[in-house]
Amino acid sequence: MNAVKKSTRELSERVKEWKTNMNASTIMTVMTTMSVFNIYAYGAWGLLTFVALLLVMLFLWQRDRLFFAPSSPSLSTAPVTSSFNTDSIISNPRTSNFVTDADLKFLMEILDEKLNENDKWEDVLDRRNHNLCYSVKCFKPKNGPLRYLSKTVFSGISSEMLRNFYMDNDYRKQWDKTLVEHNQLQVDKSDGTEVGHTIKKFPLLTPREYVLAWKLWQGSDKTFYCFMKECEHPLAPRQRKYVRVELFRSGWQIREVAGSNACEITMFHQEDAGLNMEMAKLAFRKGIWSYVCKMDDALRRYSVINYHLSSSVNTSLNLMQKVPACLDSVRSNISPAHPTVFDDQVTVESQKQVIQRRPSRKFLANSLLLLGGATAICLSRGHSSLGAKVAIAYVLTKLSKRGARSNQSKQS
Repeated sequence: MNAVKKSTRELSERVKEWKTNMNASTIMTVMTTMSVFNIYAYGAWGLLTFVALLLVMLFLWQRDRLFFAPSSPSLSTAPVTSSFNTDSIISNPRTSNFVTDADLKFLMEILDEKLNENDKWEDVLDRRNHNLCYSVKCFKPKNGPLRYLSKTVFSGISSEMLRNFYMDNDYRKQWDKTLVEHNQLQVDKSDGTEVGHTIKKFPLLTPREYVLAWKLWQGSDKTFYCFMKECEHPLAPRQRKYVRVELFRSGWQIREVAGSNACEITMFHQEDAGLNMEMAKLAFRKGIWSYVCKMDDALRRYSVINYHLSSSVNTSLNLMQKVPACLDSVRSNISPAHPTVFDDQVTVESQKQVIQRRPSRKFLANSLLLLGGATAICLSRGHSSLGAKVAIAYVLTKLSKRGARSNQSKQS
């Protein structure tokens, strides 16, 4: 009997030593051997002990399988990297279909407003200073987000310089504070397509994530085109902390203005960033002019320090394609419809017309406040929420204060 107990203890100690390395067959062999000794030595108590030990060992084995087994790699946890292998990219057939000459044709037609000539475009903004002129209009299609069509004329800038500025994503990180991160994912030397991953942060909003493909073309007379669109890429898996922009179509044409030391960029832009259309339109109207002025300041600095092209510009220039002859011959004959006028060239008559069309600051301020109150009411969906009441009270207070100040100024 003592010999049996001694053998049982020895087996138990070996089980403890082998626990981390045992598989299912080893466990069953040890447990079968122990069961013989336990049942022989202790009868019914030995049988119960055997069953209990069997359950414990099965639990430990299943726990190791569930919690400590090596996990397979997942796309959702793969980091976004800026490094890429050109050979593997060229062998990917999907890359060559991201941006095609059909997209270039679409861009040319919409820049000339020939895609749907019956579309009614709404003027959004027309501003200018001594360095640039900017005008933009928008159109709401039946399906999809707003389309914007803008033209910006920069004085004293060549078309090559403006092209390099727009393609320089490394420099954009320095002046564009909305750009949080940008990584180059792929290039395709066979057709000039590039793919990148961008994160942008806007006030009070969840960061927006862009996975875009783009291509650069060169036409006659120092004319350049670029078209960008959304795409999917295995190196940019979706992340919960960002909002993926599902629809993004944007493109531009850069060319020199005949008879002047200036160049212009005409741009088309359509984006679905998951925002309310009217709120997005209001935010665009209020913020785009300051953004354009900031971009102009960055362009002026860039024209001074641009003695060494960045890697992103060199890549784009090396991949730049020629505009097909059937498209270039049509587009190159188009001249600007209206002459460019900067602030120092504006006549007295045009200044009077601008002043007459411009609403007063008081009217603008009151309109914005009323718009804010209406927005709060709309967001409350008709319910008497606390947020809507606070917003309405704030609007009425501001309007009353403005009215009191205006009355005091008139009396004085």
